[in-house]
Amino acid sequence: MDTAYPSWQAPLLWRTAQSFARGLVATLARLEVTDEIPARLRPGPLVLAANHISPFDPIVLAAACHTIGIAPRIMATGGLFRAPLVGAAMRRAGHIRVDRGTSTAAAAMAVAVEALAGGSVVLVYPEGRIGLDPGLWPERGKTGVARLALTHGTPVIPVAQWGAHEVLPYRTPKGLPRAVARAVVCRRVVRVRFGAPVDLADLAPDTPGAARRATDRIVDAITDTLAPLRPDEPDRPRHVDPGRPVDTSRSHRRG
Repeated sequence: MDTAYPSWQAPLLWRTAQSFARGLVATLARLEVTDEIPARLRPGPLVLAANHISPFDPIVLAAACHTIGIAPRIMATGGLFRAPLVGAAMRRAGHIRVDRGTSTAAAAMAVAVEALAGGSVVLVYPEGRIGLDPGLWPERGKTGVARLALTHGTPVIPVAQWGAHEVLPYRTPKGLPRAVARAVVCRRVVRVRFGAPVDLADLAPDTPGAARRATDRIVDAITDTLAPLRPDEPDRPRHVDPGRPVDTSRSHRRG
């Protein structure tokens, strides 16, 4: 991309929250981060596309991004924004509200477009929910992220994480005190890996089916980035959360 973009400056509130997240993760787990984001892409605009395996994910990713010096704007569920204190903090930090399944969901994409035009790094979960695949591999993604990248030529970096599902259960806040106590004692390893940029250069945004192919390519890249983080768990995770339902209707297999 040759277009010059102004750099979005993360509010002090968000930078402070990232630092807090890093401390919280260090209390509950051992964080290992592998950074492969090219220096030319770091200032933004940039899309980070991550897998979603646990309610602990946003905290882990906030900490991982702080570790490598990036402050992304997160596209997050509207439920967080409706919480009295958390919602106000999310808005002030510049994060983007997504009310999935409603008529206003498209508005989030417009806000994301403005964020990228402002030089932001935007973090998204292409799956649109915490994954319910029995193997905890990335599910089939929603096409919104791909449409955003194709229409505006924004680079996409796949982000894979593993281990967060062992820290907090799927049904958090149910069982939260016990899970936190166990995490403090055990301090599981949580790994985050930033992969190589996804090549979408051959896909024109106005070509029929391009968004679906781009989405599958992004999810494939997340899967490839995740595989080295779980070499001893190639099929099913070692840790099975009894409170997590299983849904294979959206299972995605590497193309």
